[in-house]
Amino acid sequence: MPRSPANLTAIRPVARGKAAAGKKQAALGSKRRPAVAEAELQDTTRRIAEAITAAIVERRLMPGTKLAEQKIADIFKVSRTIVRQALHQLSRDKLVTLTQARGARVAQPSEEEARQVFEVRQMLEAAMIKRAAAELSEPQIAQLRQHLRDEEAAVQRTDVPGRTHLLADFHVVLARMLGNEALADILRELVSRSSLISLMYQSAHSAEHSFAEHVAIVDALAARDARAAVKLMQSHLHNVERNLRLNPRVPDLPSVLHAGDTP
Repeated sequence: MPRSPANLTAIRPVARGKAAAGKKQAALGSKRRPAVAEAELQDTTRRIAEAITAAIVERRLMPGTKLAEQKIADIFKVSRTIVRQALHQLSRDKLVTLTQARGARVAQPSEEEARQVFEVRQMLEAAMIKRAAAELSEPQIAQLRQHLRDEEAAVQRTDVPGRTHLLADFHVVLARMLGNEALADILRELVSRSSLISLMYQSAHSAEHSFAEHVAIVDALAARDARAAVKLMQSHLHNVERNLRLNPRVPDLPSVLHAGDTP
């Protein structure tokens, strides 16, 4: 069926002026195409990196999991080159390890790295929450309350991936509300690494307890009580770290098997 003039207009611009003008427009278009292609490439790389990060944060990818380039390329219908770029980006963020012998795998943080990550978070988030108590607007406090309602709903329906993402994102949301994207990016990386650390070392840490601590933090922010907000955030991060089995007790065999117990 022949297209109407209106449809043709929607598909491509109507030619105007002399032939020379058309040639000039074509030349300009050819210069723009590489930039457009590069932007699309970067967007695809970002989407793949974000998908893998989300899978780690939401506990769908465990530490040590092999990340086969071809399988990921098939999932996203892209080349292995693009996947490799995404994996290198995640390697810089310490979420993926790359070795020539074993390829790409989800990182397995050491105990020392775990301690360092939480030490940095303590320093950054204490300063962040102090600013937040003084600067957040009432609409932003209301937005945080909505985030808490989403957390509570995820906790109550035992949505493990959902609650894990929301509990972690609470800290990034706070940073973004302060208008400091550099801080938000740094904290996003640290929170992702914390989630990965939790996969390896976390004991039966209560999601309900983390949610309750978030509620107390927002209450302190709403009251403009900077001192209480800082204290609550420090306590919250300390509690999360404390629940990591960084120094697990290795019991001896008799205690494991209850040797000597009488029937």
